[in-house]
Amino acid sequence: MNKLSFILTVTFCVCGSSGKYEPNWKSLDTRPLPKWYDDAKIGIFIHWGVFSVPSFGSEWFWSSWKGKSSEYIDYMKHNYPETFTYQEFAKDFKAEFFDANEWANIFADSGARYIVLTSKHHEGYTLWPSKYSYSWNSLDVGPGRDVIDELSKAVRSHNLTFGLYHSLYEWFNPMYGSDKASNFTKQIFVNNKMIPEMMELINNYQPSVLWSDGDWEAPDTYWKSTEFLAWLYNDSPVKDEIVTNDRWGMGTSCKHGDIYSCKDRYNPGTLQKHKWENAMTIDKQSWGFRRNAKLSDFFTIEELLSELASTISCGGNLLMNVGPTKDGIIAPIFQERLQQMGQWLKINGEAIYGTKPWIVQNDTLTSAVWYTSKDSVFYAISLKWPKDNILSLKSPLKFFRNVKTVVNLLGNEEDGILKWTIDNDAVNIRFPDMAKVKSKWAYVLKIVPN
Repeated sequence: MNKLSFILTVTFCVCGSSGKYEPNWKSLDTRPLPKWYDDAKIGIFIHWGVFSVPSFGSEWFWSSWKGKSSEYIDYMKHNYPETFTYQEFAKDFKAEFFDANEWANIFADSGARYIVLTSKHHEGYTLWPSKYSYSWNSLDVGPGRDVIDELSKAVRSHNLTFGLYHSLYEWFNPMYGSDKASNFTKQIFVNNKMIPEMMELINNYQPSVLWSDGDWEAPDTYWKSTEFLAWLYNDSPVKDEIVTNDRWGMGTSCKHGDIYSCKDRYNPGTLQKHKWENAMTIDKQSWGFRRNAKLSDFFTIEELLSELASTISCGGNLLMNVGPTKDGIIAPIFQERLQQMGQWLKINGEAIYGTKPWIVQNDTLTSAVWYTSKDSVFYAISLKWPKDNILSLKSPLKFFRNVKTVVNLLGNEEDGILKWTIDNDAVNIRFPDMAKVKSKWAYVLKIVPN
C-alpha cells in the first residue's frame, strides 16, 4: 500500500459510532436533506471551461472530435491546422472580461438562491489551481486566476449559496484509461487523482452543493463513493450543510444521494417521493456556450416559467444553466432570461420559495395551472391569461364551499379580493382587467381557506 492509499484508508475509516454515517448506502441514505436546499427552490448552473473556446456543438467538443463525429472533424479541418490539439485551446481561455461581482449581481437579480459552478468537466481542466491537475488548471494556463475563489466570495457576498459541480471521470486521462482497461479492477486514477482532488475542493472552498457527474462507466465501488460520502457527511467542514446528488456510480442514479437528478433535464411532471432537481439549460441543445446557436434554441421566459411551476409543484428544485463565453461574459440572451425570471419572482416568489407540494399538482380542468402550498395557504400558478378574465378550477372546489375563502392575485392585492362563483362543479375566479395586472407571463392566485 502506498502512502496516499494509506491516508485514504485512514481518512475513510467510519466505525459506526453514534451519530456517524457508515460507508454504505443503507446508512448514507438515512441522512436528512439540509433544509436550506428545499426552501431555496431555484439555482443557477454554470458550465464554463476550455470547451468555451471553440464554443461549437457542445461542451462535449473534445470527446465528439476524437470520437470521429463528422461535424466536429469538419469544423477543425476548416479552421485549425492538422496538428492542432485540444490542449492548445486553453491558452485562449483568457476570461479577460470575467468579473465575479458582475456575475453575482446578475444571479442575485434572477431570484436564484444558489449557484453551482463546474469546477471540472469531463475534459479534466480545473477552475482552481489544483495540486492534482498540474498545468491543466485556470491558474497555470488560460485566465491565470483562481476562478472558484473569486466567484465563491462574490456569490456569498450577495447572500447566495455557493456550490460546485465535479466530474468523477476524465475522458483522456491516462490513469483513468489504465483503470478502465483493467475493467476497473485497478484504482490508480481514483486514489491518486479523483479522491484527493475532491477533498481539496471541499476543504479549500467549502461548497454547500457537490454536484457529481461522469460516473456511468464504473460502479460506485470503483469510485469509492460511499467512503468519500461518509467522510463528507461526518468529518468535512461542510458536513451539516452539504447537498449531494445521485451520480456516484453505475446504477446509483435515482436511487442514492440527497437529491435525485436522474437524468439531464429531468422533469417527471408528477409528485416524487424523494427530493429531486430539474437540471436544465436555457440553451435547449447545449450546456456550454455555442456561437452557432439560434434564437429558437433558447427557452422563452414563458417556457422557463412552465418548467419552474411544474418542477416546484411536484416537489423539485429548478437548476437553470447558463454557458458563459471564453471571455467571461454571460451573453445577453442568458442575462435577459435571468432578469425576466427575477422580475416575475419579485412579484410571485411567495408561491415558490419555502413552499411544499399541495394535495394535487395541476388542475384537472387545465394543465396550465400548477399548485404549491405554504402552511394553510395554497397557490394556483396559471401559465396563461384566462379567457374572458375567468379562470375555472376544479381541484380546489371543496375549499370554496365555504364562502369565507379569500382569493388575491399576487402583485395586485391593493385592488382587493377577487370575486368567485361556483358553477358546474368548478369554481370560477374573476381576474382584474389585464391592464392593471403587475405580473407578466404567468399569474398567481393566493387562496386562503377560512
